[in-house]
Amino acid sequence: MHDPTPDLASFATALADELPGNWSSEHLRHAQYPDQFDRAEHVWDMNLVTHAIAEHVLDQDAVLTRDDGARLYVITRPRRGEEFLVGAIAPADIPAEAFRSVREPDGIVVPDDPVQAAADITANLLPRYDKALIQVRDNAARLAPAPPPELVVITLSGRDFHVSKPDRADAVKVLLDQGCVYDKDQDAFVLPGGDTAAQAAAIQNAAAQLTQLGVGLTVQPLRTSPALNTVPVAAPHQTAASAVRTR
Repeated sequence: MHDPTPDLASFATALADELPGNWSSEHLRHAQYPDQFDRAEHVWDMNLVTHAIAEHVLDQDAVLTRDDGARLYVITRPRRGEEFLVGAIAPADIPAEAFRSVREPDGIVVPDDPVQAAADITANLLPRYDKALIQVRDNAARLAPAPPPELVVITLSGRDFHVSKPDRADAVKVLLDQGCVYDKDQDAFVLPGGDTAAQAAAIQNAAAQLTQLGVGLTVQPLRTSPALNTVPVAAPHQTAASAVRTR
């Protein structure tokens, strides 16, 4: 008895040969129903192809890949005899924001004739697909990467805290308000250690306010070892480190 279901694997291979450019074909049979959604995750369609994937059990599919990375998703059209559905696949390495306002290059129905199917895809689907790819890639290029958060480095030098100079004016103001003094020669702020209790409180306040501004803080190890016959002042260092790490 004649099987009315067309051979998807053979059709996809022949279609890849007929399409303009260099295309390869990968056919896959699904062991179980959920498997069909893995390959269809990025199908770029809001019409026939998406409905077929959502509403029917597909025991197989094929993905055609062009040498520039463009991909087409091919399935047998459910309940329509010797026809296929072909849809574009969106690039997976582009941020979702780049797809905003870009119209989906919805898929099309093609006959079980690789030559005619390739002609239909070339005239109808590929121009819309290539146009959408250009748009999302252009959008992605325009998306400014999030700048890394500014980091203020605190170093204990003797009894004083040396604080790296922030680039942001609001962060500089926080340091000035907490008693830091700008040292032009070092291009850094200094928090004198004459009153260790006040010094620790100033560091805690500065840490809390800088955190609210989105500015990070880190404490570096001592730059030098304590001089001979002196006792290192450890308490302010421990207090400041604790304040930084808990906020």
